[in-house]
Amino acid sequence: MSGDPILSVRDLHVRFALASGEVHAVRGVDLDVQAGETVAIVGESGSGKSQTAMAAMGLLASNGKAAGRILYRGEDLLKLGPRRLDRIRGDRITMIFQEPMTSLDPLYRIGRQIAEPMIHHRGLGARAARARAIELLRLVRMPHPERRIDAYPHELSGGQRQRVMIAMALANDPDILIADEPTTALDVTIQAQILELLKDLQARLGMAIVFITHDLGIVRRFADRVCVMRAGEVVETGRVEPIFADPKAAYTKMLLAAEPTGRKNPVPPGAPILLEARNLAVSFHIPAGWFGRSAFELKAVDRVTLALRQGQTIGIVGESGSGKSTLGRALLRLMESEGTIRFEGRDLRSIDLRRNPEIRRELQIVFQDPYGSLSPRLTVGQIVTEGLLVHEPGLSRAERDRRAIAALEEVRLDPAMRDRYPHEFSGGQRQRIAIARTMILKPRVVVLDEPTSALDRSVQKEIVDLLRELQRVHDLSYLFISHDLAVVRALADDVIVMRNGRVVEHGPADDIFEHPRDGYTRALLSAAFGGWAGGEEPEMRSDVSTAMDL
Repeated sequence: MSGDPILSVRDLHVRFALASGEVHAVRGVDLDVQAGETVAIVGESGSGKSQTAMAAMGLLASNGKAAGRILYRGEDLLKLGPRRLDRIRGDRITMIFQEPMTSLDPLYRIGRQIAEPMIHHRGLGARAARARAIELLRLVRMPHPERRIDAYPHELSGGQRQRVMIAMALANDPDILIADEPTTALDVTIQAQILELLKDLQARLGMAIVFITHDLGIVRRFADRVCVMRAGEVVETGRVEPIFADPKAAYTKMLLAAEPTGRKNPVPPGAPILLEARNLAVSFHIPAGWFGRSAFELKAVDRVTLALRQGQTIGIVGESGSGKSTLGRALLRLMESEGTIRFEGRDLRSIDLRRNPEIRRELQIVFQDPYGSLSPRLTVGQIVTEGLLVHEPGLSRAERDRRAIAALEEVRLDPAMRDRYPHEFSGGQRQRIAIARTMILKPRVVVLDEPTSALDRSVQKEIVDLLRELQRVHDLSYLFISHDLAVVRALADDVIVMRNGRVVEHGPADDIFEHPRDGYTRALLSAAFGGWAGGEEPEMRSDVSTAMDL
């Protein structure tokens, strides 16, 4: 591409005034975006990539201040008054955010929210704006747009909500679309559809895309150029192919090497079965009137059978709504179920776990979001030792503290930080705290429910290495629930693929990844690896679009 850039950032600095002092979040960033191209801004959390975009949109927090130049078609956005900036923002430059559920107003139907920028910027009447909103929903491949237009955000799936955000951003045919982590919270098949949709829309509309992400796999498949940021600075920039083939900056090399790799050691022959289930089923009764539906029974888990051996990891994969998390909770007796569940040969369904707390101690769980699962009112030391108050009430405070120190050291955290609170830690550190809270009880089986999905790739790799080490040292058995197939491949001995509550494929990890038999499995692998890991395209590509009502 040639000619003057449509967007040019020069010596951009972003600072935030805090009670503890000034934070210099963006430091002298230079960036050019040509018409019709895709530029990816990559880096870990805190690198300044999102604040760069927020400065361009004039959306910095009230304590933030930007300096430098951000030129859109030669006009400096940082020097514009609110009225002129408002004419550009939402019309010529638009933005979609990482989590559409928090970006969409829960009190308004999606049709009204899509129509609003057209009414505001183009002066369309309500009827014309509604007709255009239906066209946009059809453009972003929303099924039954005439019916969906009157839905509220909570009535849509994650993929559908993201499509609504894209429709809003495209309402006025913008020159530039800024996409801030638009696929991070989505399953791999939905992620692939959203990326394909953006590429198709870009080709049809001729817009430029600034794509902000920490996932280099997406950058490789999606972007023309890449800008790598660290600690507010650009450390490397250029065409995607040369940078991926021969990165110059050490930080870029680290990011490229951060993909979870390797395989765990195989389970010794004859390892005993610790946890097994036969014909396990979980159903939910949905009452009449829910979103206008008749009463019906939802089979979240439909007659699943599995056996977990000592030292083994079984990966459970599938899209949102497949039943994988419900299966994990049912196995731990955290919800009602039907069928047989045995731990070390004992029928868990016939045991009163309140009178047998030692079983609860040996069956533990680590949740997806440590910020939500860690009490904000307790210190890290109190959080880690909370289980000891239940299972070893006779321990002295000094002994509990000693055990907390050992647990934090084992997950590679400085025990001197045990008097701090969860909000003072990064996402990766909080997940280590959650793991320490589990490991202090010395469990036999741990259910890991999406423990890495919210983390940067480099942090994911660290957590994967930590989980491998803990498993080796303590001979742990894991049920690893995830939609991130790269992480599952690095951790699992066996893989169970779930869809709509049922197991569609189950076998050794190498067989599943190299020679998948089911079309749905092939579709998942193709979406995750940009072409199925076995080297072929899946025969049932339609499974990607039918996996959820998108």
